Amino acid sequence: MPSIFPVSLGCPKNLTDTEEMLGVLQARGYRIVTGEPPADIALINTCAFIDSAVREACAEIEKLIALKKQGYFGKIIAAGCLVQREKTKLLQKYPELDAIIGVGSAQNIAAAVEKDGQFLASLPKILTRQEYRFPATLSHSAYLKIADGCDKACAFCTIPRLRGGYRSKQKNDIIDEAECLAAKGVREISLVAQDTTSYGIDLYGEYRLADLLQSLEKIAGLDWIRVMYAYPEQVTPEILQAMAENSKVCHYLDMPLQHIADKILARMGRDSSEKLIKRKLKLIRKFIPDIAIRTNFIVGYPGETEADFAGLKDFVEEYEFSKIGIFAYSREKGTKAAALTGQLPRTVKANRVAELTEAQSRVIDRKNKKMLGKQVKILMDMPLFGRTQCEAPDIDGGVSVAPRCTPGQFADAEIVGAEGYILKAKLLT
Repeated sequence: MPSIFPVSLGCPKNLTDTEEMLGVLQARGYRIVTGEPPADIALINTCAFIDSAVREACAEIEKLIALKKQGYFGKIIAAGCLVQREKTKLLQKYPELDAIIGVGSAQNIAAAVEKDGQFLASLPKILTRQEYRFPATLSHSAYLKIADGCDKACAFCTIPRLRGGYRSKQKNDIIDEAECLAAKGVREISLVAQDTTSYGIDLYGEYRLADLLQSLEKIAGLDWIRVMYAYPEQVTPEILQAMAENSKVCHYLDMPLQHIADKILARMGRDSSEKLIKRKLKLIRKFIPDIAIRTNFIVGYPGETEADFAGLKDFVEEYEFSKIGIFAYSREKGTKAAALTGQLPRTVKANRVAELTEAQSRVIDRKNKKMLGKQVKILMDMPLFGRTQCEAPDIDGGVSVAPRCTPGQFADAEIVGAEGYILKAKLLT
């Protein structure tokens, strides 16, 4: 059977889609090429969340087309969010593509490979577990998608248009998938969705993330369970209690806040407020005093004044987040925010990114000093590098360790230094 060369762009949720498509193909006998081309078929799963992601996807498609012309590939298939956004326009722009398939099309990937053409079926109304999955992450760590789509109305976001409404995966399917991952040697799972904290609301009429965490904690072989993409409004005492009581749930929470000024939050279409966010942060730290909180902020949003931005900087300095992603506002076609007055110049946005980055650097310097001499448990990703429960895979930095350790194993170590988001540790014998 032919060989497949995959390229997966964008977020971990997109990566799980790639893994499912590759799993379907592998089950049909296709060989997955994880190194360098050539291969019979190139499969690119695209992202289109913001303009920079669109540019990256187009650049990758053009690179694959150039390689196809040189004989490295027989055909190219494009999948994912850029296909969902552009549909047939993508084929008009890149006629060298042999097939395009939309979001949630793992079931169509075999037909796309074998028949070419357009596979733009409606988004599935029910999110089901795919039987096959080809791992594209480290063998000991995996993402587990518990829901897809979004019912929020954030003015800057294209996700509901690209991925549809919120759809939870049945709890039994999630447990089965987690058990299969653990049986294959996965020791850490990171729960992902556009909004993990809304898990279950569409299926059961109530939020069920706390219940899901309690069930996942019972799975033999899993050591760490990590919660990503939480919304502050839905971070409930029940969720925090489950995180605090279950030894396998990492004391880590990824909770994108986007801003702190009430005026900007309202313009963003967020349900949060400054009062709610600060109250929620205090509640989280009351339940789990040593928790690492990662968040994201958008700076330069339409109408953001110097005072709004100064308040955001003060907030970052005061609340000392463990990790922060800082993004300059991107004006996306088709979003409500694109039509807002008060669009800011690119230079202003860039300067504010730099200023907020500098503020967070001061926070990290203070936090790093407190880490010196502390003993930590590290999951080794490479012989000389790993992560504590305070660092998520791929995005949060980690710990440089000496001497060498076996990847996939846990090691006890003492923190002896730090530089930015990279800690340095020595093993404890």
